[in-house]
Amino acid sequence: MIQRYSHSTLYVTDQDATREFYVQKLGFELRMDQELGGFRWLTVGPKGQPDFQLILMKIGADCGDDAEAAAQLRALLAGGKLGAAGVFETADCRKTHEELSAKGVEFLGPPEEMFYGVEAVFKDPSGNRFSLTQPKKM
Repeated sequence: MIQRYSHSTLYVTDQDATREFYVQKLGFELRMDQELGGFRWLTVGPKGQPDFQLILMKIGADCGDDAEAAAQLRALLAGGKLGAAGVFETADCRKTHEELSAKGVEFLGPPEEMFYGVEAVFKDPSGNRFSLTQPKKM
């Protein structure tokens, strides 16, 4: 029986820049950074969610020797066609938007009222986009 979802893969173009973004700008915890014979296992997670790890997987790390496939994935990610779509919850979207913007996080627009709460969309250095959402109180 499946008990929980513990890891999710996020494709990135530069693991060092992405690690800095998630740890320094978003305030995530570094969970694992280990070299395994030329392969780097790098995970981070929100401080309030210790049982979840976001795998920062460098494009090409799991493509074998297929440089063409890796180049296609990089192009799709850079063009905003492949990036992850996820939701990070916050208690105050407008305040968190201000704090993250001051740290250099690139938002696609200001926080907006939506039917499900207040949302602002941002992207990481690789082009992955995420919703920063303050859920509507029911």
